[in-house]
Amino acid sequence: MIKNDLNQFEVPIVLIIFNRFDITQHTLQILREFKPKQLFVIGDGPRKHIFQEQEKINRTRDVIQTVDWGCDLEKKYSNINLGCKENISQGLTWVFNQVHEAIILEDDCVPDLSFFRFCRELLEYYRHDRRVMAISGDNFQLGKCRTEYSYYFSRYPHCWGWATWRRAWQLYDEQMSLWPEIRDGGWLNDILLYKPEERYRRKIFQRVYENKIDTWDYRWTLTCWQQNGLTVLPKVNLVSNIGFGDDGSHTKDKYNPFSRMSTENLDFPLKHPPFLIRDARADRFTYRIMFSFWTRARRKLLSILKKRI
Repeated sequence: MIKNDLNQFEVPIVLIIFNRFDITQHTLQILREFKPKQLFVIGDGPRKHIFQEQEKINRTRDVIQTVDWGCDLEKKYSNINLGCKENISQGLTWVFNQVHEAIILEDDCVPDLSFFRFCRELLEYYRHDRRVMAISGDNFQLGKCRTEYSYYFSRYPHCWGWATWRRAWQLYDEQMSLWPEIRDGGWLNDILLYKPEERYRRKIFQRVYENKIDTWDYRWTLTCWQQNGLTVLPKVNLVSNIGFGDDGSHTKDKYNPFSRMSTENLDFPLKHPPFLIRDARADRFTYRIMFSFWTRARRKLLSILKKRI
């Protein structure tokens, strides 16, 4: 177990909550190990069509009141349901108007304790390097070792436990204002260099642009790609998403192979790669196992079959 080597963890932590008080309680217990000096909590309001959701939200917010270490606790709670896009977009902008960098966790993203030190050290290491847009705790290489170093670089800004800087978030284009030019100019293919993924991403980004998908993360992905930005990914998986199920916002398939992935402890001191070059082979593997048409179709079929068993 990696113990915090400070009396209190210096990097601000952002915790995004909603209506799952039991999961929030579990994640907060992990934060109690580090006692962050600054804790920002973002919470959306109830959906009108969900029975008794206000009660669940109240219980979840009560969990935050159990913070029992001396810290600067800031809360941004909405009384109405803003939805995933507006709530998180506005919330992170609110955070980065106050601090220069932060580690961001959603309530169902459970990190190994080494995740916090990993983010803290790399937030400092790449603080002024605009080629790096984010640091993630996610590794979806299914045990394949991609590097002799502690981490590698990717085009994918995975956000099940991540960190970034104000300088990067200020570039966030919530309106996707450049998407029509990127779409019509063929720039997406120039970014991805792979037709199957270009077709998949074009369809997704267009639906997000038309507000048919209520989410912020695709908008953040496009922002990173517009800047040709890199994301740091650890050589081992540091975060487990325990929120797959019927009450998940976008992770409803509890049979998903990326649900409750095991985590490992990362060794320190970190071994930094001597270059900033994207690992194209690792990214292609990520596309194949997470986003390709046949993978998505197979996953959907398996989920249907398992529900009938």
